[in-house]
Amino acid sequence: MNLLKALATVGGMTFLSRILGFVRDTLIARVFGAGIYTDAFFIAFKIPNLLRRLFAEGAFSQAFVPVLAEYKNRRGHDDTHVLVNHVATLLGLAVFGVMVMGIIAAPWVVYLSAPGFHASPDKFQLTVDLLRITFPYILFISLVSLAGGVLNTYSRFSVPAFTPVLLNLSFIVAALFFAPYFHPPVMVLAWAVLVGGVLQLAFQVPYLLKIGLVPRLSLNLHDEGVWRILKLMGPAVFGVSIAQLSLLINTIFASFLETGSVSWLYYADRLMEFPTGMLGVALGTILLPSLSKSHADGTVAEYSKLLDWGLRLTFMLALPAAVALAVLAVPLVATLFKYGQFNAHDLWMTREALMAYSLGLLGLILVKVLAPGFYARQNIKTPVKIAIFTLLATQVMNLMFVWQLKHAGLALSIGLAACMNAGLLYYHLRRDGIYQPQPGWTVFLLKLAAAVGAMALVLWGGEGAAEAWLHYAAFEKLCRLAVLVVAGAVTYFGVLWASGFRLSDFTRKAAE
Repeated sequence: MNLLKALATVGGMTFLSRILGFVRDTLIARVFGAGIYTDAFFIAFKIPNLLRRLFAEGAFSQAFVPVLAEYKNRRGHDDTHVLVNHVATLLGLAVFGVMVMGIIAAPWVVYLSAPGFHASPDKFQLTVDLLRITFPYILFISLVSLAGGVLNTYSRFSVPAFTPVLLNLSFIVAALFFAPYFHPPVMVLAWAVLVGGVLQLAFQVPYLLKIGLVPRLSLNLHDEGVWRILKLMGPAVFGVSIAQLSLLINTIFASFLETGSVSWLYYADRLMEFPTGMLGVALGTILLPSLSKSHADGTVAEYSKLLDWGLRLTFMLALPAAVALAVLAVPLVATLFKYGQFNAHDLWMTREALMAYSLGLLGLILVKVLAPGFYARQNIKTPVKIAIFTLLATQVMNLMFVWQLKHAGLALSIGLAACMNAGLLYYHLRRDGIYQPQPGWTVFLLKLAAAVGAMALVLWGGEGAAEAWLHYAAFEKLCRLAVLVVAGAVTYFGVLWASGFRLSDFTRKAAE
């Protein structure tokens, strides 16, 4: 499969998931607003999500996929299946133990992650109750991540990319049809998380059957491949823990701020996840197996060219996305969230967080592309060291910004720290001779700057007065936003086309 086609496939599925995610969040904002109930749910959902990234999408995938790709390319199907069996069994047992401990220790977990909630006993207890329902999600989503790693290694990119759609559908159905049957109604969202996890795992099993790699229960702690993955996971767990600790610390800060701060950051982050998922996660997903194969084959030049391809696509697509998010902050928040209980004050506060986040969007996506340059070589220590430094820098910036900028200062710290992280990853890739830029970067960036500038002028001129978006009807907001998005995209890609950019310039073959 061509990597550009794979990116379009994964990006398209992610786009569908994100659209449904916005429908989900619009429903949540409309039904529950931004207050005690949403603050409680978002904390309860954030904690298993943090553990998901620790046990599943983060440390586990970084350690598992390169070793799995090596087995696939060098050892054959049978040995690969044995490795999958042993890894799946060990992962399932470990996460099950964490799940049980999390349910039992839910009050302490909530107290550590949102200590500000303790001042409101009702809010604190509601968060504990929600957390106990959502915690089993980590077991299902960890196994989903393992299945996704296997399918991506075998170039079945579309299946794992589509899987998150099922979680969003679970939320939407629950909010639309079952909320009145729960007390308080927000409890339905916690059950939607659990049901979504089950649906995602069930969806992937038939595709594992097709490639003959459905895991079987088989525990073998002496398996050489398992031990290699565990050794890689050690620093990977530490590195991902650092990143998640940074998010947790931000939540702790936000829990002491004005009620609604956690929710404003959440809604802004959801908008940020749209380009981050469509581009950053998609690029990281398709690059890691190909980079792992290039490393296993010893093709150094091809490895460097793959990274260069990923970086150029990142700049070409992430830079305009960051500018568009900042310029269109009010239209986006008003169109997607300002309904029902989500009022004008919530809109302005979410806008502040979104504009702060947008400054770091390019860095956030670059990290997703640069980090696999280390993971594919089974070098996780270097990104971990950089993550430690980034964590410390984030907290320094939090202390600098939160007093004046409140919740927006927390968003700004994450964005600036992501840019710092990306810069340090790039420096080490260059210093170690892993990546050598291909010719033409200066001209490439100048053309991008011209296209982004033209797009920004069109968006700024077409947006009109920000206050007017508070009064447009829902359909009018949607139509106006759609026109702005289309006009901005046509302007941007039109300028690129006029300057000589062609789609064929970005085609590359995926690893088989």
